Amino acid sequence: MIHLRRSGQRSFAEGLIEEEIEDLGEPWMRQADKVLEDEQLLTAVYEALVRRHPKSRTRGRLGTPAEIVLRMLLLKHIRNWSFNVVEREVRANLLYREFTRVGGGKVPDAKALGRQARALGPDVIKQLHQRMVELAVRNKVVQGRKMRVDTTVVETNIHYPTDSTLLGDGTRVLTGLMKKVTAIAGRAGTKLRDRMRSVGRRVMEIARAARVKGDKGKEKLQPIYRKLLAITGRVITQAKRFSSEIASGVKRARGARKRAALQQLKSKIDIMVTRTQQVVRQTKARVLDGNEHFESKLLSVFETSTEVIRKGKASKPTEFGKMVKIQEAENQIVIDFEVYDKKPNDSDLLIPSIETHQARTGRTPHLVAGDAGFHSAKNEAKAHQMGVKRVSVPNRSTKSAARRQHQKQRWFRQGQKWRTGCEGRISVLKRRHGLTRSRYKDEAGMTRWVGLGVIADNLINIGTAMAR
Repeated sequence: MIHLRRSGQRSFAEGLIEEEIEDLGEPWMRQADKVLEDEQLLTAVYEALVRRHPKSRTRGRLGTPAEIVLRMLLLKHIRNWSFNVVEREVRANLLYREFTRVGGGKVPDAKALGRQARALGPDVIKQLHQRMVELAVRNKVVQGRKMRVDTTVVETNIHYPTDSTLLGDGTRVLTGLMKKVTAIAGRAGTKLRDRMRSVGRRVMEIARAARVKGDKGKEKLQPIYRKLLAITGRVITQAKRFSSEIASGVKRARGARKRAALQQLKSKIDIMVTRTQQVVRQTKARVLDGNEHFESKLLSVFETSTEVIRKGKASKPTEFGKMVKIQEAENQIVIDFEVYDKKPNDSDLLIPSIETHQARTGRTPHLVAGDAGFHSAKNEAKAHQMGVKRVSVPNRSTKSAARRQHQKQRWFRQGQKWRTGCEGRISVLKRRHGLTRSRYKDEAGMTRWVGLGVIADNLINIGTAMAR
């Protein structure tokens, strides 16, 4: 499939349509349209698309141009739509056809757009974001005099993790994979025994018993968990046999395509067996042995990188996802975001954030603002050494009268008022662009989801500032 950077020459009819809908777009759209004409943005997407296949530059049928892929993905995250909805809306709306450069052509279908989105890995998303910030600096939307930073949690797309439901997930997936193997390889070797009815009953019994509080509830839970663990162990043993029989050739298939499918199923079984065994170990430790602080607890058999994060929210004291840093400059432009593999301390992020600000904007901020989590005397001294004039990061636990007086100064209080806008920006990212929960899979998908949401929000704010 040959990919192009831009769409082909526009037809006469498309030119007439452009004139008719010129005044229908939102104010930011015209300016954002000019920003998206940037050659470096298109090149980054184009290079990512052609890497999918070795000869994509010269052979195959014409694919979707990089320009259309970029614009449709950003429109999807601007409106917080699914792939199916963005396809339907662009097909039916002349304004969206013009914005995405589809024009009178065929709109890419949802599945194709999803595959193209996966081709844009975390590195490409970072590259697109950095270029967008460079364009904001060039157009004087960002001057770099102010910096504010905050952290939030973006949830992974999992259900609430309990030991019983995790065991149910593992057995369900393993059973489904073994059914697919049987459909390809026939009844040779170990015969499949479907135990999902028994698993479902045990899970429901645990859910009912868990409603009973105190020691009585625990006494009821343990025997049911033992039964569920025994069934899960049998499913795991059966899955291991299926895997070894595929490897030894007992379960085989005719045709290269079916053999490849069988090997792929074997690798999936091996991965899921390992994860389900981890769930069995932690269930035994937590439920049967009473070890509530089991290390490296698996919270999902699908999103294994999910962490338990507690940020002290009254409405949601415990969240399951990844910690994300959001760093802003003027005009609500997010100049840096970061999805962390492991939850860091906020105080460790302030100085690296200032260094990133200097690199992206070309100047040291006059004012740095953050909440109390970013405070440390070392951070404040280092920030002043780097050339920051005013550091508005409060120390809530201070007993020093001089420090309390310092935090009552007018510039400090104004800096804290400006800092609260970062919480508003995070709220907008979550409500308008879907950063409450990542709908893409695995760690790379989380970075892509967060990055595209941030780029979409920046595009709106850059367009709004330029329109003013």
